[in-house]
Amino acid sequence: MKLNSLKIIPIAALLVVVCCKKEALPEAPLKTTSKIIHAKGFEIVEKKGYKNLIVKAPYLQAKQATSYHLYKRIPPNTSNVSPLQAIQVPVKNIVVTSTTHIPMVELLQSENTLVGFPNGQYISSERTRKLLDAGKITEVGKENSLNTEILLDLHPDLVVGFSVTSADKSLTTLQKAGINIIYNGDWLEETPLGRAEWIKFFGVLLDKEKQADSIFKAIETNYKNAKKKALQSFRKATVVSGAIMSKDIWNLPAGESYVAQFLKDANLSYLWQDTKGKGSLSLSFESVFDKGANAEFWIAPGYFTSKKQLLESNALYAKFKAFQDDQIYTPTTKKGKSGGVLYYELATTRPDLVLKDLIKITNPALLPNYELVFFEKMK
Repeated sequence: MKLNSLKIIPIAALLVVVCCKKEALPEAPLKTTSKIIHAKGFEIVEKKGYKNLIVKAPYLQAKQATSYHLYKRIPPNTSNVSPLQAIQVPVKNIVVTSTTHIPMVELLQSENTLVGFPNGQYISSERTRKLLDAGKITEVGKENSLNTEILLDLHPDLVVGFSVTSADKSLTTLQKAGINIIYNGDWLEETPLGRAEWIKFFGVLLDKEKQADSIFKAIETNYKNAKKKALQSFRKATVVSGAIMSKDIWNLPAGESYVAQFLKDANLSYLWQDTKGKGSLSLSFESVFDKGANAEFWIAPGYFTSKKQLLESNALYAKFKAFQDDQIYTPTTKKGKSGGVLYYELATTRPDLVLKDLIKITNPALLPNYELVFFEKMK
C-alpha cells in the first residue's frame, strides 16, 4: 500500500559517548531527550549515561508508572533498578503483540528485528508478511494468551505487550523467567497525534530517536496541513457513525473521543460532538434515528462490510438518508492478503491519511488528486 505524503528528513548518525568503566553514575538534572508534544502516556528522560523511558499509563486503572533504564553498553548502577528494568539498546530481537506496533517498527526500517508476533494472520503489511511467511517471525499464540513456552525458546531481548485493565498473566510469567517486558499504552491516547507520537517510544528502544522524531514531525505537519485544508470549506457536512452490534444497542463515538477528534478536524458536523465521554456512547436505535436519520454521511458503520449485511441485521437502516444516497463509508473492506484490516494496523501511525480520507469523502474538491487509503464506499 502506497503511503502518501510522508517525506522523511535525512538524519545524521547519532554519536554515542560511552564510559568504559562500570561504576556508579551520579544523578544528572532531568532533561527530556525527545520532546513529547501530544502523547500523554510516556516520557523519555535523559540521565548521565542512560535514559529513562517512563510509561505513565500501561493500561486502564494502572496504579503507577513504570520506568525503564535504557543503556548502550554499561548498565546503570542504581540501587532502585531491577535487572528487568535495565534494557540494552538498540534492541536487536523484539516481539510485538499488536498490529499497531508494526507500522512504527517498519517506518524505522527495523522490521528485521521482529522475531515473534501473535495471530500473524491479522498482519496486512506486505513487508512484515514476507518475514512471517519466510519463518523469520514466529507465531507466539494469541494477543491475550501468549504461548510462554515458545517465547521462552525464542528468548527475545524484549516483548512489547499491551493490556486493557491489568497486567497480562502470560507477560508476568515471562518477566519472572527473565525476559524484559514493556507495556505499550498508545491505545489510551485521546488524540490522533498523541497515538502517532508513540513512534518515539520505539525510536528510543531501537536507538533511532532522531529518525522517529523526523518521521513524527512529517506526520504532524501533514495532519496540520490537512486540517487547514478542511477549513477552506464553509459548509460542515453532517455525520452519523457506528451501528447496532449487539442487544439492540447502537454504539458510536462519544464527543470527546479519538474518533470524534478526527471528524472535528475534518471540519464536519458530527451530530454527537457535544456529548461527554472519551469512549463510546450506547444508545437505542430510536434515539440515533431521531437525530441522525438525515445525516449526509455515515462513516464507519461498525463491522459491517456491505449494505446487504446492514439490511439483514436491521431493515430500518434503509430509512437513513446516507443509506438512500449511497454515502456510507467503511474501513473494514480494505484488507491484507490474509484478512487483516489495514485501518486497524496502520491508522494509529498515519492519522494524517485518515484525516485526508475523511476530507476526500466529504469535500472531494479540496483534495482532487488524493486517493482513499483506508475507507471505501460501502456497496
